[in-house]
Amino acid sequence: MTPEELPDHAPATKLFPQFSDELFWMISTELAGLTDEQLDFESDRWGWSHWSIRRNLSHMASGDYRWLWQRWRRELFPNGLPNGDEMDRLLDSPFDRRLDENIYWELDVLLAKLRQALYFAWSVLEGETVGSCRSREIETNNGGMWPGLMDAGYRGIRSHDSDPAKLYITLEATFRHRYFEYITHLYNIQRLKRAQGLSAIAKIPIEGYLALPGWDLSEP
Repeated sequence: MTPEELPDHAPATKLFPQFSDELFWMISTELAGLTDEQLDFESDRWGWSHWSIRRNLSHMASGDYRWLWQRWRRELFPNGLPNGDEMDRLLDSPFDRRLDENIYWELDVLLAKLRQALYFAWSVLEGETVGSCRSREIETNNGGMWPGLMDAGYRGIRSHDSDPAKLYITLEATFRHRYFEYITHLYNIQRLKRAQGLSAIAKIPIEGYLALPGWDLSEP
């Protein structure tokens, strides 16, 4: 049964099984054995090489918190969470869309935070159904890649009733965005490896952002 065929009463984990183990396995396997020099390689030659492998990982490790805790907090956790203060500290970073590099820098630390973030995302899915993921929505800015996903026919994104600068997105669309973010940054990691003469490991599907018209799929 495809995700589109799932009934409303089905558990939301059926929509995004990748958040259970698959994403962490793909990422951790791709990074295994890399040296600090390889993790920190950056270049001005390509747009995708401005962030190192390590910084792509830091971005991924913070993303589920930035979306599910910061943006969805009021709807998903109206009574808060016992570890809410801890997650606020994780996101109290001077670095753009990344964890604090003064605290979270070593590879094993970043991988531990990535696993923790994926567990958090999975716990949200465990508390939802397919129907609730498709009906619950929040307001967000009409920017980034949302218009591209909407034009591509992805479900759960609709125009704002009166403000063209804003959109409504469902919880399903949010998780789909997170999945697409994961594979997009893993693809960047693979390109950074190839730029250093290293071989990629994981097979990444060209879907989501990677499949949008005009997306930079350039190679070193």
